[in-house]
Amino acid sequence: MPLRTFDCQPVLDGSTLKLRALIFSDFQALFLAASDPLIWAGHPASDRYERPVFEAYFAARLASAKALAVIDKESGQIVGMSSYYTPPDQPASIAIGYTFLVRAKWGGDANRELKRLMLEHAFKVYDTVYFHVGPANLRSQKALLKIGAGHLYDAELNLSGAPALCKCYGLSRAQWLADPKAQQHGVHVP
Repeated sequence: MPLRTFDCQPVLDGSTLKLRALIFSDFQALFLAASDPLIWAGHPASDRYERPVFEAYFAARLASAKALAVIDKESGQIVGMSSYYTPPDQPASIAIGYTFLVRAKWGGDANRELKRLMLEHAFKVYDTVYFHVGPANLRSQKALLKIGAGHLYDAELNLSGAPALCKCYGLSRAQWLADPKAQQHGVHVP
């Protein structure tokens, strides 16, 4: 199904998180959330906590018109970001990525809620959601397996301005619905 029928910047409201379209004025709060070097350890862009590097990342995500700010409902603070995007090798499909959360939100309820909200929105239109992870990002690969995604293939894809090797995962609506335990696990995919 073509991407044009899919709202890539919905407002998604969960019990502890709210996701909404990323806007220009989110920069400072998002940079504060992203300025922890440990968030980017193991990620291909391990220097993304540096302001000039993050500025380019933010500008690209903002220009995509597909990025979502992740807001903690209790504090009202931005605690991360994620995006829907069209996989370059699957142009009639949807993927979730460019995701990060502050470390306080890793591996717990917030991480689960973020992916559940995004997956359930995507599954209203698409049968399969794709994820692309750097080969060295073992934490994200393990997290994808926890939600039931399977490793499909490796490919060199241009996701961030230059071709890079990616491990490509997929999760079908049927897999997601058939495994309630998978829905209880979180995943972090930058």
